[in-house]
Amino acid sequence: MSAIDDLVEHNQAYLAGHGHRELPTAPKLHLAVLTCMDSRLDLFGALGLHLGEAHLIRNAGGIATDDAVRSLLLSQRLLGTNSIMVIHHSRCGLETFDEEGLQSELEESVGVRTPFRLGAYRDADADVRETVATLRQSPFVETTEVRGFVFNVDDGDLREVSLA
Repeated sequence: MSAIDDLVEHNQAYLAGHGHRELPTAPKLHLAVLTCMDSRLDLFGALGLHLGEAHLIRNAGGIATDDAVRSLLLSQRLLGTNSIMVIHHSRCGLETFDEEGLQSELEESVGVRTPFRLGAYRDADADVRETVATLRQSPFVETTEVRGFVFNVDDGDLREVSLA
């Protein structure tokens, strides 16, 4: 059995105890969270979130890519979110490689560099500041409340980053 087969089987058990409930499409807390795809981030547990309360937008590094901005635009304009949390984390894989080196390696092996930024960084706080600044500068994102944090994957601590 593959990992996907195991998950499909788990879903059948989930259905048995789930019951029918219809949650509204708009998130109850009017909150969107832009964060990393890292599997060590349990934001529901760490933040006390429940289904239907927030939009979680995840990508490698939790950076403000065009697609993340698109998701935030739709979240805000169509579904009423008005607060954004940017959450990066300790020991992120994006801290472990050299962007230029990987781009060169890709060009050598597949003949072309990616047309997008891979997102390598060395300082999580600085990258949170950059992501928040990108969102605040975007004409497509309403910036009523945009705050940045670093989550410690080892102990679960969530630390707010000073944006000054």
